[in-house]
Amino acid sequence: MMNFRQRMGWIGVGLYLLASAAAFYYVFEINETYNKLALEHIQQHPKEPQEGTTWTHSLKVRLLSLPFWLWTLIFLIPYLQMFLFLYSCTRADPKTVGYCIIPICLAVICNRHQTFVKASNQISRLQLIDT
Repeated sequence: MMNFRQRMGWIGVGLYLLASAAAFYYVFEINETYNKLALEHIQQHPKEPQEGTTWTHSLKVRLLSLPFWLWTLIFLIPYLQMFLFLYSCTRADPKTVGYCIIPICLAVICNRHQTFVKASNQISRLQLIDT
């Protein structure tokens, strides 16, 4: 039997995936402005900056010149982190919620490592008596 938190987690996962599908459709099919800006950037690449350009235009040109893999990393890491957090809300054990998020995961791993080091130091301090 699922509790309220798990139901809300599954609803959140569904809405998140629906919203991301709508966003991908908008970016790749409908949004003509980005396509026009990208085509203008490819067709005419001025060697010297014009004096009539504004800072917003130069910012758009610089952002469009970033490589695709960088754009993918910028958007994919937060997207996956949010998805994994919502997915972890669907688990039955409330203590495991949020372990998929990178900072929390690193903190848990470091804490486990420190606990292991403490335990191994305590074991090495014990003297074994051979009878």
